[in-house]
This record gives sequence, C-alpha cells and structure tokens, in this order.
Amino acid sequence: MTRIYNFGAGPAMLPIPVMEKAQAEFLDYHNLGAGLIEISHRSKQFDEILDSCDALLTELANIPSNYKILYVHGGAQMQFSAVPLNLMARNDAKKATYIETGNWAVKARKEAARYGTALSGATSEATNFDRIPEFDPATLDADNSYAYITSNNTLFGTRWHSFPDTGEIPLVADMTSEFLSRKLDISKFGIIFAGLQKNLGPAGLAVVIVREDLLGLALPYTPSLLNYKVYADDHSLTNTTNTFAIYMMSLVLEWLKGEGGVGAMEARNEAKAKLIYDAIDNSDFYRGTAHPDHRSIMNVTFNLTDESLLDSFLAEALKNGLYALKGHRVVGGARASIYNAMPLAGCQALVDFMAEFERSKA
Repeated sequence: MTRIYNFGAGPAMLPIPVMEKAQAEFLDYHNLGAGLIEISHRSKQFDEILDSCDALLTELANIPSNYKILYVHGGAQMQFSAVPLNLMARNDAKKATYIETGNWAVKARKEAARYGTALSGATSEATNFDRIPEFDPATLDADNSYAYITSNNTLFGTRWHSFPDTGEIPLVADMTSEFLSRKLDISKFGIIFAGLQKNLGPAGLAVVIVREDLLGLALPYTPSLLNYKVYADDHSLTNTTNTFAIYMMSLVLEWLKGEGGVGAMEARNEAKAKLIYDAIDNSDFYRGTAHPDHRSIMNVTFNLTDESLLDSFLAEALKNGLYALKGHRVVGGARASIYNAMPLAGCQALVDFMAEFERSKA
C-alpha cells in the first residue's frame, strides 16, 4: 500500500504508529476477545483509557490542578452554544466580547447572540481575515461574562502569537486547529476547547479544559449534555460517550509523549512551516495569503500568482501523492494543513513539487 501525504484541514491525518496500533487492537483489545469499540463505556477497560487521557493531557499541556478536563459530544461547533450557555450568566448583563479573526469566530459570536449580548470587540474582516486585528483588553467592560478568541484560524492561515490579558474576565479560546502544537500557559484561560479532528484523533468529540470556578453557572435552560458541571461531576460519562474517539486520542497522546512532548513538537512544527513559507517567499510564482507577521504554523495558505494554473497545480499535486491541498472556498487558492502528525518529509515533498511545477510552467 502506498500512503499519501494528507494535507487536509480536518478530519486530518493521524500518526501511522497510532493507526497501526489501533488496527492491531481493533478485533481484540488486550486479549479481551472483543474490540474496544464494542465494549461498555462503564467497563474497567474504558475507565483505564479515560484516566490515561486525563493524565496524559495534564502532563503534556501542563494543566493546573484547578482545571477540569471534559470530553464533550458534538465537536468544536457544539461549543459555540455550550460556552455562552455555561458562562453568559456569570454577570447580570449577560454580555460577552468576541474577537473575530475568521469564519469560526463569527459563527461563534452569532450563536452566542441567542443567549445574551455578543459584541464584536475587533475584526479583520476588512482585509479578508488575513491578520489578527489589533485589540486592547483595556476596552473590555468589567461586566463582560467572558472574552472569546479563535487561537488559530484554519481557513485563513493566521494565529495569535501571543494572547490578550483579560484580567478578571475569563478568556475563552477555540484551539481546535492547534491544541498541543505549541506550549501554552493554560492559566491565562478560563476555558480552552478543541475538536479532536486536527491534532487529537477522529472527528465528533471535543476536549474542554475549564477552570473549576466557572462550573455551576449555566443558564437554567441549558441541556444536561451541554452543561459543563454535569460532565465534570460524571467524568464525562453522563451518557454513552464516543469511546473509540477517546481511545484513539489516548493513542495519539501516547505517541506525542514518545516524540518528546509539546516542546519538541513545537520545534518540529516551526521547522515544517518555515520550509513551506520559505518556498513561497523565495518565489514570484507563489504568494502567501496571510500577513507574514500573523502566519499560522498549522495551516499554510497560498495561491499561485497566475491563478489560472491553480487547478493544474492541485491535480498534479494529487498525482504526486499530495492530497487535499485545495484551499477553503471562502479563501480559494491552496492550503497545506501540517498538523502534528505531518512529518517533515511530507512538507519537503510538497516543497519539491512546488519547485518542479514552477520549473515546468516557467
């Protein structure tokens, strides 16, 4: 079998050792005579996996002891509702401020407006979200229940290189497309959430890391399966969870620890991104679409100077085993998503192809 290099934005590629281990254990998990996907979420075997995920996440992300780890249904977009349902009532004004750096932040703000006042504190929409907008946390009113950012913007290829200090106002971050790709100070955030399908495992589930003092504030009409305190009290087992997704995440976390942890992965990711950005910047044939000062190391967005060649570029790339390089329809062009599982060799293969394609069209 020939494996492609999968540059898709998500669901994204998983580490090959993870896939191989899951394959080997699929029919018979630890001599149980059944696969993990078949057994109860309240079994001893799954309890061990859940506890392992807790321990590995705490270690790898350096999560402080006053935070809870939740495994929540519905992926990241479900959190667009869960966050305001759990935090909007923190102040009587039921108000929150969103910093809009792309489509996902805009969608999150619009969803939050169903449960209170959702303000746009800053936006880079005027430049098609090619940068992180300037934002002064001092402009936040004290009666904000929370402030909200999307730390890495998958569509547009930008990220927050540093985070605003919002003081007593909890900072909420959607980190779906970069969680565990770089070292973070978790204590700067009230809530972090991430869908699994980029750096953590398969789609359909989200990890939520929430500071304990923010539990128990949910609006009275919050559904039980969107109430963070319910998840915290029941170790995320209020109902049947996605056991296989959590199992796959445990394998990904084990792999990440074996690769040297988040610090080692961050250095690797920086090198991968630099390789591709250098190829773009050192050529008149390609052009980046994100402002150079705001570029993501997870999602590299670019186009061809002669955009009429884009379809040919994408087709030839696929023939060369470079899969899913088409940019999002909102942005166009090409996008290389190079999450933790993407090896340096994949980025080198892309750079080599880019050089050859340019040579053939010159």
